[in-house]
Amino acid sequence: MYATSYHRASSVEDAVKLQSAHEEGKYLSGGMTLISTMKQRLAAPSDLIDLRHIPALRGISIEGRRVKIGAATPHAEVAGSRELRAVCPAICELAGHIGDPHVRHMGTIGGSIANNDPAADYPAAVLGLGATVITDRRSIAADDYFTGLFETALEEGEMVTAVTFDAPEKAGYAKFNNPASRFAMTGVFVARAAGGVRVAVTGAGSGGVFRQSGFEQALSSNWSPDALASVAVDSSNLLSDLHADAEYRANLVKVMAKRAVAAAG
Repeated sequence: MYATSYHRASSVEDAVKLQSAHEEGKYLSGGMTLISTMKQRLAAPSDLIDLRHIPALRGISIEGRRVKIGAATPHAEVAGSRELRAVCPAICELAGHIGDPHVRHMGTIGGSIANNDPAADYPAAVLGLGATVITDRRSIAADDYFTGLFETALEEGEMVTAVTFDAPEKAGYAKFNNPASRFAMTGVFVARAAGGVRVAVTGAGSGGVFRQSGFEQALSSNWSPDALASVAVDSSNLLSDLHADAEYRANLVKVMAKRAVAAAG
């Protein structure tokens, strides 16, 4: 691990100022991805700007069906929120099965979507819910935010501050996890709302999280696991690695989608 300098930001403005003063500086939230890559010497930021102690970046607020989750809110807080579970239990269930207790108490929703790990759970929820990613500069629709493997629409120095979405009528998430890391080898988030049906897949795509339009069309006319039986999943753009090849993941996409719909009810 290379040498780095640590800074504790007290506000969003303070964090932005610190980052702009250090060209090779990086924002640090839970550190579940960044610290690991630093240990492997795959990342070497000159400075780390800790965002965990900024009150404006933490917490969950709900107004009617409108939900806002601060970027520095840990997974455990999302999983344990009774208010959030009352309007969108699927995202609470998703958060409650990320990693282990240590990860859930340290990792944050903002850090997860900022890194956009192809096996992370939250990108599927954000895309599946049609959420909006709020930064210190602008608002970005989920469909425009995730741009590729470990890539997002964030510009240099731009910080995720919150995620907002309208709670859907129904939603569910199911994943086939790696038994060691508990990352999703394949995870599927389904949601039905007034605007239609959305299905997002994580852990399987060679380009990161993606929407499965075939499933969306099938579920729009028949919200049932059985509606997915005849929908083919193209394996040509899916991942193949030591854990599973593309054909196996294609089967997992369908199986997890069926389970997600069943969980949504």
